[in-house]
Amino acid sequence: MKRKFLLLVIMSLFAMNDSMAQNHQAKGRMDRSRLNIGAYILQAYARSEQHVKDVADCGIDFMTWISYDKKMLDLFQKYHIGAVVNGVVPGWWGGEGESAGQMKKKNPISAYEKAAKKFKDHPAIWGIDIGDEPSALDFPHLGEIYKKVGTLFPNQFPFLNLYPNYASVAQNTKEKKINQLGTATYQEHIAQYLKNVPADYLCYDFYLYSVNVPQAYENLRMVADACLQANRSVWIVLQVNSNDEKKWITENQLRFQAYTAMAFGVESILWGCYTAGWWHNNVLDKKGNKTPQYDKLKRVNAEIHKLGEPYMKYKRVRTDFVSFEGTKWLVGVRQKSVPSLSNGVFSDLKAKGRSPLVVGTMVARNGSADRAIFVCTADDPYDNKNKNHTITFKANGRRVMAHGTNGDIKMKKKSNGIYTIKLRSNQGVLIEALAN
Repeated sequence: MKRKFLLLVIMSLFAMNDSMAQNHQAKGRMDRSRLNIGAYILQAYARSEQHVKDVADCGIDFMTWISYDKKMLDLFQKYHIGAVVNGVVPGWWGGEGESAGQMKKKNPISAYEKAAKKFKDHPAIWGIDIGDEPSALDFPHLGEIYKKVGTLFPNQFPFLNLYPNYASVAQNTKEKKINQLGTATYQEHIAQYLKNVPADYLCYDFYLYSVNVPQAYENLRMVADACLQANRSVWIVLQVNSNDEKKWITENQLRFQAYTAMAFGVESILWGCYTAGWWHNNVLDKKGNKTPQYDKLKRVNAEIHKLGEPYMKYKRVRTDFVSFEGTKWLVGVRQKSVPSLSNGVFSDLKAKGRSPLVVGTMVARNGSADRAIFVCTADDPYDNKNKNHTITFKANGRRVMAHGTNGDIKMKKKSNGIYTIKLRSNQGVLIEALAN
């Protein structure tokens, strides 16, 4: 009971805070009231009008890591696609850490001022890329760059992406003399970013099928909780391609990545890679032809956008791992599983058969008393055995609506007040509990 009361207080205070202030709001053309889907890299061989139309048809709202190309940008404008361009200002990549701490010397503020004088704006340009995977040693300078770029390019936001938690830390050995993070822990890396870079979002990449599920959960937990405290949005880069050319990411693996991220409140999802950039089995091959990944991604992006409409009415305040007891999915994750979820509005939420669920508790952005949960059926992350699941819960007398990947979902309500909803593995659903 005490835990439920404290959670309700936190939810109410957070909703009030979110409705009163939005700190570090990035300027620009991106509509941040919606869940945006991005993708990495559109090579020159995939910039015909048909190719750009295909990008739009795939449900991609913006592309990043692309050069300034007037013809391409005109097509982006026609098909309502945003561009995050690189090469406009001096680039920066942390790499293996060999240049850590040298950004201020190599990329002085004056270089950005000089670049801005040569820049020709275009309505399709949403963002200016200022760096990828930097060391924490460069965060103070990046903070100054972020502010300067925001001033020099008033129609764009500065785009910056961070390392995942499997980047190397500052523990030099005989075998490794340099490190990537520039800190002793990943948590410190995130804290230093939030302290030094005045962005209203934090974006990081995590390629789950090149690492493992528990580490992905721990990364989500750590970043989402830190951003909750700092009132920042979370963006994430996921994988549609493969580091093993013999393996293709499945449609359900795309869903698992996206819907677990949404259970942690992610507000923008980016996919790597659309065309050649790194690894194998991208959405288009090196001749610009569609691979099997195109239709998979198109279907999943359509689902994300459908869910994104009700989802963005709410903001995540916590995430629970429900019924993960006896699984291997939380090894190394610094959060314990609960047998069922009760948060003061929803109660005794679980799946029959105790199948694991990742559940995000959410509050209304407009400050009302409406509440929601985002549920991902998380029993089959590697898409080995997709199943049907029945989820049950109570909603303490509130009016309840459920939104799925194809629209509203009908639920059954028993005489004892228990709702039931059926979902397949790797699916996401937003369930609202409306105050009136």
